[in-house]
Amino acid sequence: MSRLISSFRSLGFASPHRASSFRLTAHRLCSDHPQPSTPNIIPGPLTQYKNLVKEGQLQFDPYQEKVALELDNLIERLVQYEKEMEEYHVKLAKWEEDRENERRKLLLKEAEGKQQRSEVFDKSHNRFLGRWLDRKKPVNVETGVGKWVSYLNREKKLDLVVGKCPVVPPAPKGLYIYGNVGSGKTMLMDMFYNATKGIVTHRRRFHFHEAMLEINERMHKVWKNEVQEKSMQSSIANWIISLPFDTKVKEWIAAEESYKENMQMKNILPAVADKFLVDQKSDRRGASILCFDEIQTVDVFAIVALSGIISRLLSTGTVLVATSNRAPSDLNQDGMQWEIFLKLLDKLEDHCETVLIGSETDYRRLLSQRSVNLVTYFYPLNSIATKKFENVWDETVRKLGEPVVSETISVMFGRTLEVPESCNGVAKFTFEYLCGRPVGAADYIAVAKNYHTVFVSDIPMMSMRIRDKARRFIILIDELYNHHCCLYCSAASSIDELFQGTEEGTLFDLESFQFETETEGSKLRRDVLAEGNIGSGGAPAGIISMLSGKEEMFAFRRAVSRLVEMQTPFYQEGARLYHPLFQADRNSFNTRNMKHATGLATNA
Repeated sequence: MSRLISSFRSLGFASPHRASSFRLTAHRLCSDHPQPSTPNIIPGPLTQYKNLVKEGQLQFDPYQEKVALELDNLIERLVQYEKEMEEYHVKLAKWEEDRENERRKLLLKEAEGKQQRSEVFDKSHNRFLGRWLDRKKPVNVETGVGKWVSYLNREKKLDLVVGKCPVVPPAPKGLYIYGNVGSGKTMLMDMFYNATKGIVTHRRRFHFHEAMLEINERMHKVWKNEVQEKSMQSSIANWIISLPFDTKVKEWIAAEESYKENMQMKNILPAVADKFLVDQKSDRRGASILCFDEIQTVDVFAIVALSGIISRLLSTGTVLVATSNRAPSDLNQDGMQWEIFLKLLDKLEDHCETVLIGSETDYRRLLSQRSVNLVTYFYPLNSIATKKFENVWDETVRKLGEPVVSETISVMFGRTLEVPESCNGVAKFTFEYLCGRPVGAADYIAVAKNYHTVFVSDIPMMSMRIRDKARRFIILIDELYNHHCCLYCSAASSIDELFQGTEEGTLFDLESFQFETETEGSKLRRDVLAEGNIGSGGAPAGIISMLSGKEEMFAFRRAVSRLVEMQTPFYQEGARLYHPLFQADRNSFNTRNMKHATGLATNA
């Protein structure tokens, strides 16, 4: 671990002595990897926030303080809720065990009846006639409505014998935090997430892209398992093989078991949700928290998946803390899958308090203005800036002391990605290689997890002609930021001008964002937009006001804000602590120390 951290320091990043413990603790504590180990309880969000303000690291904001207080209160309620959920899961496990035992008893009782009828049939008919009738109409098959009725009758009997499922304890309401880009939503949510360590058993923290990929991957696994089960329908489970019944009756039991599984898997999203926070069924005790950053509904799949997963989790006691750029009711401005979306809204309203961070200040930009930043963004794409960028890369590689090699890294769904230039946790790409090919969030997550420092060269100004590349670039920035990577760029323009468009046209196709028949007063919307003035935010003011409902606008502004923050010492110090590579190395180091200490104690 010491070699990895020392190599990181050699790249020119700030020494850990420059920042207080509170400053580092509060800085975007967004990983669900174990934090740098200390036996002390981590202060709540309000304490962390006040200390950062006191130290001058943050500017006081009443909206932020209010959210920090709300999150503090939620943590206090979670302490008792954790105990209640532990007791609930004990009862639930006992109920499920008793129900499965009784279900098998009922199934065996029905099987005995079938066995007896089969034996009577064999005695009263000659063997040849019996085989012919069996071939025409097997006694072990119940198709269609008959099998459905049998399943329902069995479930009703189980309710009478075992009783209804234990009721989930009422969960404390979570928080849905929304507001402008750079207003501190993610920072506050991550303070909360870090402070729940040791208080809540099951915790996950997702950004939108990562969550969608995991949902997709888990759905694929469920479908794959279901196909494998269907291909093995002729096989019989071990517990059925040993039963004292004829083969036909055993096959009937196996068919009933398969039907029950199919009924439980009929809706795939609840099945995925049940394993979203807890992978092992035997380890379900305790409460669960889902922290979801940048919740959005960009397409039909996102609406359907989020509605199914979040609704299921909230119904089973999970506490949700989410951030977004807009209020819940404004998430689906295109009206996609409206009935499903309304169900999601109802769940959010029942289980979350909605809190607005109303500040118009982009605190990432303010932080950058107050600090002496390390130069990590080089522009324009002329010989001088390009030489500076290449010199930083050469110096970085020289300090790391290892050769530059190409390597292949694993990506989700069994795919791989070729990395042209890498060296001990540092990688270099061109913009075209990362954003000009059919790659996406899964590839960028793999890059972010494998490299703590990423160099990207030849970034052009974004225009309508390369809109798909611009979208990929935004996703790349999101994932590098969420995984605490340091980023070096060589680009055609400053950060503020990057998304303003070129002579070929702006990045925003006004025609594609609204119908021609929609009006603003007496003017067509396209006319109103055309009259917008260029503002300091990097886009026509008309576009900002008229298209505030579009995810792309928020995404562009978020990317600019994050690129600004990624140059600050505040961000870079956090990268040294919280990037997955350092987390894994630190955990391995701590484990070795614990084993060594245990060995010494044993010998003593």
